[in-house]
Amino acid sequence: MKRIVVLHNAVPADAPPEDFDTLVQADAIMKAIGQLGHEPLRLSCTLDLSTMIAQLRRLRPDLVFNLVEALADFDALAHLPIAVLEAFGIPHTGSSAESFFLTTHKVLAKRRLQLVGLPTPAWVEGPEDIDRRSQDLPAVGSWILKGVCDQGSRDMDDDAVLRDIGPTELRERMTQRAARSGRPCFAEQFIDGREFAIAMLAGPHGPETLPPSEIQFHDFPPGKPKIVGYRAKWIEGCFEYDQTPRHFTFASGDAPLLNRLRDLATQCWAHFHLHGWARVDFRVDSFGNPWILEVNANPCLAPEAGFAMTLHETSLPFADAIERILEDPV
Repeated sequence: MKRIVVLHNAVPADAPPEDFDTLVQADAIMKAIGQLGHEPLRLSCTLDLSTMIAQLRRLRPDLVFNLVEALADFDALAHLPIAVLEAFGIPHTGSSAESFFLTTHKVLAKRRLQLVGLPTPAWVEGPEDIDRRSQDLPAVGSWILKGVCDQGSRDMDDDAVLRDIGPTELRERMTQRAARSGRPCFAEQFIDGREFAIAMLAGPHGPETLPPSEIQFHDFPPGKPKIVGYRAKWIEGCFEYDQTPRHFTFASGDAPLLNRLRDLATQCWAHFHLHGWARVDFRVDSFGNPWILEVNANPCLAPEAGFAMTLHETSLPFADAIERILEDPV
């Protein structure tokens, strides 16, 4: 029997819904750890990481199950507890601090994807990048604005998609977005197509790709961007939430595409040195070309979330998946 600390970020009473999802994950994992015959312990952390280490020294865990997704409401800081764990030699689940930071910082992740020759949509890093690259940008293009380190589709809704605009207007919209959110953003070429995800789980012989899933955009009116924005992820009962189900059944003609997605996801696992569990999100354009949108090193493990739904498709019990994550520590 091992003593396993489930570590997550502290969640204040006035936190947004995505933060409370962290507590749902922690509850589910605590239960699974107990079912596996281990002793589950729970610990929340803040930016006061010296207190976190003092508490861990008192608890003396054999392993930390890391669920930290943000600190002080900044997703960009989520790698810091992992870095502290590694500095003090405390083993943990999930990816390393370096991999976690690299995948959280979407621009750095895209640079890595480009460097190793994996397909990712073109991007502009910031308003100043438009000034430097004005001659290389299309006179008219369609873009989607994203936070550089924001997770969970924070601040991403219909107005994040900018259709048929030139560099000058793009610069203005990026400046406005950064001023409104107080966080850096970038613009990514908008791929108006199908959206897929490949979840992966550590196994005895390397990562296993789980059944591919596709987001369906039911009854979206003309002109409404087909994206999985903040409302689609977190606002239960709204149109976007109800009309973007995930499905796992595909036509036989999709087999080559799905195999390509699995291969790309496996390459991402290797190039980003991932551990435990992960998910890679894709868009597929009208020509059938896949584009990597994001490499997620810690996709949500809540029982109703996409990763758990994918496990259900494989008939793999949740506790068994947690055991495989526990067996692939850093």
